[in-house]
Amino acid sequence: MDESEKYRIVPGSRGPRRDFRITVGLREGWDPEGRVFDVSEAVRTARRWMRARVEAGKPALSGMFTRAEVTYAWPRDDGGVGSDREPVAIFTGEAVHAYLGHLPDDEIEAMLNDLAVELGTALGQERLYVAFCDRTWILSASHDAS
Repeated sequence: MDESEKYRIVPGSRGPRRDFRITVGLREGWDPEGRVFDVSEAVRTARRWMRARVEAGKPALSGMFTRAEVTYAWPRDDGGVGSDREPVAIFTGEAVHAYLGHLPDDEIEAMLNDLAVELGTALGQERLYVAFCDRTWILSASHDAS
């Protein structure tokens, strides 16, 4: 058998690409001295969320975590410029057509928001950054007034 004949497209697996990303900080709060979580805590939190959904007979997202650093700058009141960097965990994946193709986008977005909130709560975050297909949004804790 020719090597190219070993693999075939799985029936029902073709569909539109619906990739997603959740970015969550690993440093608790805004203080530079705040606790810094390891990305493994984000992984444990996501796995608990996934298992709970599947046990309840609901679909779940799957994906991969990477650790990264967000860098940013801002204008200071004195006319200068500040800059900083923050450790983050990034959960990326795709709502694979073979498994989640039957779900409308709003249900995928609801799952993303639910998982993001779980991650933010576990990691002490006030803001969570979510992307899905061609859309992005920020989830903010209710006490975050900005």
